[in-house]
Amino acid sequence: MGTKCNTNSTSQSEKDYANNKSNNNTNVVLNVYDLTPLNNYFYWFGFGIFHSGIQVHNKEYGFGAHDFPSSGVFEVEPRKCPGFIYRTSVNMGQVNIHPSEFRTFIENMASEYHGDTYHLISKNCNHFTDDIAGRLTGKRAPGWVNRLARLGSLCSCLLPDSIQVTTVKQLPEYHSEDEVTDSLSTATPCESMELDDEQAKRLLSSLDSTEDVSFVKGTQVK
Repeated sequence: MGTKCNTNSTSQSEKDYANNKSNNNTNVVLNVYDLTPLNNYFYWFGFGIFHSGIQVHNKEYGFGAHDFPSSGVFEVEPRKCPGFIYRTSVNMGQVNIHPSEFRTFIENMASEYHGDTYHLISKNCNHFTDDIAGRLTGKRAPGWVNRLARLGSLCSCLLPDSIQVTTVKQLPEYHSEDEVTDSLSTATPCESMELDDEQAKRLLSSLDSTEDVSFVKGTQVK
């Protein structure tokens, strides 16, 4: 009888372990947004100007610029990043990671992606999502998502002056208001392309509300 009880107990433990492991499974999804309506034409040629976020455990994470040497990683509701037009999602695979373990992971990543290190060509939001996807699933983001930056790194002299990097509109919540500079008052969550005045106004008007954006505080480097 004792042996039978031990067998039943072991069987239940294995089931609990399997259930817990299954509950930790989550899809890693790349959500891609348009920065300009011109993407409707460029997209079919494998080219465009895009923002992207990485979705894990029902939250989406992006990277943007600001003037401080602290986390530029922010989280939003999936496919609802303020200021951008959602285009498509790419399933990068599945990973088994507990939400708390992932939180530690993303905070560690935030310490590597400070807002003041953002660079349109070498370290933009698409580099961030590609890095996250690679570390979690071993897969890289599709080439068309960040093709502009790769072309720019090869021939930056050919990029038009109208393509400019801007900063995150919402300040990291762990900074005091005394640290705010005037340059942050017109910022956006990621890079933008200045088109004509009317198009720029439409893009910026959609960024008036940023209550749905919150920063991920990076881990302290010892």
